[in-house]
This record gives sequence, C-alpha cells and structure tokens, in this order.
Amino acid sequence: MTDKTQNAMWGGRFAAGPDAIMEAINASISFDKRLAAQDIAGSRAHAAMLAAQGIVTDNDAEAIREGLLTVLSEIERGTFEYSAALEDIHMNVEARLKEIIGEPAGRLHTGRSRNDQVATDFRLWVRDQADAAIGGLEALQRALLAQAEAGADWVMPGFTHLQTAQPVTWGHHMMAYVEMFGRDIGRFRDARARMNECPLGAAALAGTGFPIDREATAEALGFDRPMANSLDAVSDRDFALEFLSAATISAVHLSRMAEELVIWSSAQFRFVTLSDRFSTGSSIMPQKKNPDAAELIRAKIGRILGATVALFTVMKGLPLAYSKDMQEDKEQVFDAADNYLLALAAMEGMVRDMTANRDALRAAASSGFSTATDLADWLVREAGLPFRDAHHVTGALVALAEGKGCDLPDLSLEEMQDAHGAITSSVFDVLGVDNSVASRTSYGGTAPDQVRAQIARWKERLA
Repeated sequence: MTDKTQNAMWGGRFAAGPDAIMEAINASISFDKRLAAQDIAGSRAHAAMLAAQGIVTDNDAEAIREGLLTVLSEIERGTFEYSAALEDIHMNVEARLKEIIGEPAGRLHTGRSRNDQVATDFRLWVRDQADAAIGGLEALQRALLAQAEAGADWVMPGFTHLQTAQPVTWGHHMMAYVEMFGRDIGRFRDARARMNECPLGAAALAGTGFPIDREATAEALGFDRPMANSLDAVSDRDFALEFLSAATISAVHLSRMAEELVIWSSAQFRFVTLSDRFSTGSSIMPQKKNPDAAELIRAKIGRILGATVALFTVMKGLPLAYSKDMQEDKEQVFDAADNYLLALAAMEGMVRDMTANRDALRAAASSGFSTATDLADWLVREAGLPFRDAHHVTGALVALAEGKGCDLPDLSLEEMQDAHGAITSSVFDVLGVDNSVASRTSYGGTAPDQVRAQIARWKERLA
C-alpha cells in the first residue's frame, strides 16, 4: 500500500502524510489490536442495523458481515498484517475489509465515527474483563471455603499489630478473606451494570442525521440500552476508571493475603506449606523453598494502582468531547487487567494447593498469653469486677507468668488468688484455647458453629 493510499484513510483534508515521529506518536495499533474481536463484533452489529434501516442494501451488509468474519479468522490465525500507518485497529480492519470485498466496505462507516467506535470496543473489552474478574474471584472463594471447611475448628493465633491477640480458628481466618473478596465481586458487578450502556451511534460527538436504530445495536451487543447523550458517550471513560478502581482494591486484598502466606510459610511460623507448583528454590541455598508466587502477587498492586493513577491523571483535565489524550487509556487498562487476573489465578492455585499445619497453628495459639482477654472477661462475668479492674488484674497475672516463663493456664490457683481473691478454679475452664474459641458465639465470631454457618451461607450464594 502506497503512502498516498495510506493517507487517503484520513480523507482529503491532508495533502501530505505524517512524518515518522508523528506516525509513531499517533499510532495505537501496537496495543489496540487487542480490541479486534470487539471491533469486528461492533461493526457486524452496525452493518446489520444499517441494512435493517434501509441505509445500506442487504447485499452490501451481508458482504460486510461475511468479510469481517474473514478478517477475524485471519487475526485469530495470526496471518493478519497490521500496519502502523493505518493508526489503529479500526482502520486496519476496514482497510483489509476493502481488499476482501471492495467498494461495499466504504459503506460500513455510515452513521458512526471512530470516536463512538473505540468507545464501544473498549467498553466491550472492559466488560469482558469484569466478567473474568468475577469468575476468578468466585473460584478463589471456593478454594477458601474448602480450606475453611476442613479447619473450621482448628485453633490458631489471631493477631493485632502482628502480635498474638486472641485464639481464632483457621476456618474463621479463611472466611475473613471470603468476605473481602465478596465485596470485590460486588464492586465489579456494580461497575459492570453501569458500563453496560452502548455508545455506538453517538458518532463523533453530536449523533447523526441517518435514521439509525441505536436500540438495535445496543441489544445486539448485549448492552442494556444506548447511552443517552452523544457527548457523554464518546468522552466517558468512567467504566475503565471503575474497573481499575475495583481491581486496585481487590489487588490490595490479594497483596494482604500474599503477605500472610509469606509469613506463614516461613521457618519461624510453619503455619502453612505451599505446594511446589507455587514455590521456587535458591540457586545457592539448597534448603530454601521460596514463596515467589505470593511475593509477586504482593508486588502486582504497584502496577495496578499505577495504572489507576495514570488514567485518572489523563482524564482529569479533558474538555468534552473526545481528545487524542484518550488514546492513552488502553495500555494502562490492558496491563492492569492482565496482571490482576494473573495474580487472582495464582492466588486461587496457592490457596487450593496449600496445606495448613494444624499442630503448629495450635502450638502458636496456646502461647503468647492469647487467653488473657478470656481471663479478663471471666473476672467481669463471674467475679463482678468492672472491666478496667479486670484488665488490671489480668495484666498483673500476665506479668507474673511472663516472669516465670510460663503461660496463664500454667499458673496455680493460689498464684491467681494472690492477684484477686475472687478467682476460683473454674477460671481454668476459659483459659484453654478450645474453650476460648468455642465461647465466641456472637454473630460473625470465631466459634466453630458460627464459622460453619458462614461457610454454609457462602456455599449457597456460590451454588
């Protein structure tokens, strides 16, 4: 194709082609070719609508739609030749369509612009990624539910400030992440519902004088309705910002869980063993088994948050309607979506494969004065002390046990009574970690029965 032919794609307004620098900064085909399937789907729907409205003939529309399938087949086979001189996926597809079917290809662009075309393509692509995110999160929740169900009554330490706080159950800890990822699903679903309006037919910014049927193209592409304002339709990128925002919050959750897996799989904790599939060795230290997958998940938030900040920055100063700045929207979203979905899949695999060390969990739960709060609660409930006084008595007993190098259940009744005379032997009933977790029966608490109830609720939701 000659430079003159290439430049003809711009129309008659420009007599000379862009130089190499302008071509390089202007072209987006290197990344927006990922929108090929969405671009062809949108064009096929548009062609069918044009024929139904009598704007193009049925024969031309059929030639266009069949030709587009040929283009898609070439793209999927990897034989399609992309040209940077044609700028973007839209022009590349249209140019190849003209080579295949000839003059009818020029009728495809009737009643639309590249502005509403790219807005439609991108929205379709992001919608697909939101669906993939929801599916990935549900798979991760199922893996967490399996872990929770297996260890609904396994005791482990609960932490605040990464210091031993109170005993909890393994199942309870797993269910905390089920809840977090459930909120992530809600955010993606909310974003998907808002983005499911069709920009196609808004044309450049003002709509079109052709008697198009925007409801028909919206329905054909699976949208709920056409967007109601043509200016908004071509200039809106809220759908991408919402997707990135939801992905960023979810990536934070993935990172927090990854951090716990890094800690828990260390020799100092040994709470879990990660499978060989998601671990690596050391080139020099043969004893090492490194949680590299978890560490990489932990790092992905940087890329995803960076993409979110970048797109907000691109959009913040743009007047209505379309500006070329908006070409900078896609690479950020593509990269963030790729890395988020990869991290999600890796976390699901790690959780499904990991083995919890029940003995190590229990040993850790039984140390660090984890039942101190249970002692304070007993003093309030059984001895009638105000909580602040009970807190003081318990603190004194913790100091005594710490000085003796033992835990609270190892103190004698006499030693406890020296701290407060109202203490009786029944206090030992609450100092065991099993009794502690069993007593936390409030809704959402760590008692095994509560954990099993939450597991059942989520299994029903995911059924």
